[in-house]
Amino acid sequence: MGKTLPFAGAGASLSFTALVSDVLNSLEEASAGVLAPALPLLNRLKLILVDLRQSETPAPLSMRKALDSLRTALQRAFSLVKKPTGSSVSTIGLIEESVQDIGRCLGLLLLAWTEAEDDVKEAMSALQREMMSVKLDSRRGTSEGISSGEADVGEIVEDVEDVVMRVKRGEEEELLGALEALEVLIREGSVGEEESEGVIQALVNRLGSAKNGCRLRIIVLLRRLADTNDEYKEMMANPEALSSIVKSLARDVDESREAVALLLHLADLVKVRQRIGRVQGCIMMLVTLLNGCDSSASYDAGKLLAALSSNTQNVLLMAEAGFFVPLVQYLKEGSDMNKILMATAISRMELTDQMKATLGEEGSIEALVKMFNSGKMEAKLSALNAIRNLSCLKENNDRLINSGVVSNLLQVLFSVTSVLMTLREPASAILASLAKSEIILHKKDAAQQMLSLLNLSSPDIQLHLLQALNSMAGHSGAKRIRAKMKENGALQLLMPFLSSCNDEIRIAALNLLFNLSTYFAEELSGQLGETYLILMVEIISKATSEMEKAPAVGIISNIPVSDKKATQLLMNANLLPLLITLTGTIITAPSNPTRKWLLDGIAAVMIRFTVPSDKKLQKISASHGIIPCLVKLLSANSIVASSRAATSLAQLSQNTLSLSKAKSSRWFCVPPSTEKLCGVHNGLCLVKSTFCLVKSGALSALVQILEGKEREADEAVLSALSTLLQDAIFESGSDAIEQASGVQAIIRILEVGCLKAQEKAIWMLERIFRLGAHRSKYGEAAQHLLIDLAQKGDPILKPMIAKILAHLQLLEMQSSFF
Repeated sequence: MGKTLPFAGAGASLSFTALVSDVLNSLEEASAGVLAPALPLLNRLKLILVDLRQSETPAPLSMRKALDSLRTALQRAFSLVKKPTGSSVSTIGLIEESVQDIGRCLGLLLLAWTEAEDDVKEAMSALQREMMSVKLDSRRGTSEGISSGEADVGEIVEDVEDVVMRVKRGEEEELLGALEALEVLIREGSVGEEESEGVIQALVNRLGSAKNGCRLRIIVLLRRLADTNDEYKEMMANPEALSSIVKSLARDVDESREAVALLLHLADLVKVRQRIGRVQGCIMMLVTLLNGCDSSASYDAGKLLAALSSNTQNVLLMAEAGFFVPLVQYLKEGSDMNKILMATAISRMELTDQMKATLGEEGSIEALVKMFNSGKMEAKLSALNAIRNLSCLKENNDRLINSGVVSNLLQVLFSVTSVLMTLREPASAILASLAKSEIILHKKDAAQQMLSLLNLSSPDIQLHLLQALNSMAGHSGAKRIRAKMKENGALQLLMPFLSSCNDEIRIAALNLLFNLSTYFAEELSGQLGETYLILMVEIISKATSEMEKAPAVGIISNIPVSDKKATQLLMNANLLPLLITLTGTIITAPSNPTRKWLLDGIAAVMIRFTVPSDKKLQKISASHGIIPCLVKLLSANSIVASSRAATSLAQLSQNTLSLSKAKSSRWFCVPPSTEKLCGVHNGLCLVKSTFCLVKSGALSALVQILEGKEREADEAVLSALSTLLQDAIFESGSDAIEQASGVQAIIRILEVGCLKAQEKAIWMLERIFRLGAHRSKYGEAAQHLLIDLAQKGDPILKPMIAKILAHLQLLEMQSSFF
């Protein structure tokens, strides 16, 4: 018995020459052992492998896989000596199967070795044919691994009818013996045409109920009979038999390999081929085998799928299973009707992103664009609908744009020919998808052309064009496109759409207007006017969709804060109480991107109503409850909203000191309660009248932001806290910040903050460390960071750091850093 061969994948780590040598060693062992009866064939294979090893052929992955498959087949042959077969004749049959397996692997090698000389290819092809049809004489002497002293064939042969009866009725063990006997009869030609129908019927009937080992032998016997003549194939091809064979495709490796090989034999007949395709689940399992790791089964499954692809219904089933090669081939080279059929199928399939990507990679995009450009009306429509289904994927959009389809789609939209009207809606939908790719910006006039079409189109097309324009305006490289939109009157053109009765169009117009207003805020004020400002407030008040409220709030937030007329109009329209109520509803609901956007916009609008230069406006805003709302926004699930809320609180807190002193002077006759007396501002503080940061309960939330992982709000938070460190109150303000655990959080900003945040933190620490208690408690923690920042940080920070180090009595020893 030869030694065990390495597993098939082992060659992946060997050099190509070493891999071929390894296969040759395995072949030598097999030839000297279990496969000795096939020695002449194996010697010819050895010569081919020696030529391969000596050649300077490039070694593609397909060739390595073929060699691995060949070695796997040799390994499988060694397992024959371990299996009890009941007779040496049966062992010869198994050896024949092994040689046929080796022949299939040789076929894979022939396909992979594209650089082989013609005479070598001819020799390989001839050897493969002989191996696939090998017949060994069971009466010859045996070699290692095969029992000696085998009986004469005449003594083994049984009566065909008896064997068939045992096949029909025998239990598993008896069935196994019957199948071995039947194998001998078939090999020796003892099953004639008269008995063949009964034999085939018996085998087919037992296939469904037999267990693993017997089922595999039945399939092997059916395949041998199928090799004999086409009439036998017809006998095996009734629906029940085909169903049983197809079920074997999903079983273990050996059985699925034999089952697909049998089906491939049966598919030689056109009628049978049609029946195979109709067996439920057959094509799905063939595609699975095609993509599987067994190279022999994969090869046969590929050939069978190719044979079945002559039927367009089978091609559609293959596509549903994720195998698109035949479908794309029909798109490229099929008849006009078949092209339409395939394009229509793509348009109706529920495709995963992976399936869309595969279709794009295999050339469907180019074929569909060609159909759309040059086909007749039905072909154009089916191609457009297929493109529409594929254009949801970025890679496919890039292919479509590079194919030049954009100009043709726009041409359809500009057409007034009635016959092309049905193409306009899918064409505009495809443009909306293509616009998500930044490559579309290379089509310089596309945006202008879409703008000019807005008022000339139906609602469905308007919606797609608005979505396309919004995507284009949102690209980072779209500065020139946005400027062109503004020059062509996009802001003015969009205004009427804000009052559209079509919800989707109204939302799309709001989104585009918000996008443009982010870049053209000054122009927005002039375009909106009182009418559209009030309309925005009505949308926020009455719209049921947050997707509509969010861009409306965002547009208002982009109006410059310096536009006092707009502020007064919005205040008169009761926007602020509306936003405060809306915040209370949203902030407690589960977070999503639209709600984050909405909260960001609300927090931005509130900056307008808290400008420090207008104390009257601040008081009105405070009376509506803006301060508790801002404190809630500090803890919102959006760092942008938190930052903007901190900015508003900073603006309010700037005036607290003056307001608390003015309030205190009126209470000189009546002593104030301790609840109203503020320890920081040394006066009477009420949230609604003096906007006190301490009384509002905001300190804890502000400090938590500094302690968090996100850094975008640091500067705004520090600005708010720094209002407690004004000259007149910095001592009490420092204590309030310390009590809220804020000093350590500010020190942390020296390490993790941006330059502006570091600058603000250093200014604050200089004031905090004027107090001995805070120097003692936090000085040591701060000094290492300060010294490091002085050495490595921005030079602008050094003068203020020097002041802090002086407070910490460290300046003299560190003076060399300054």
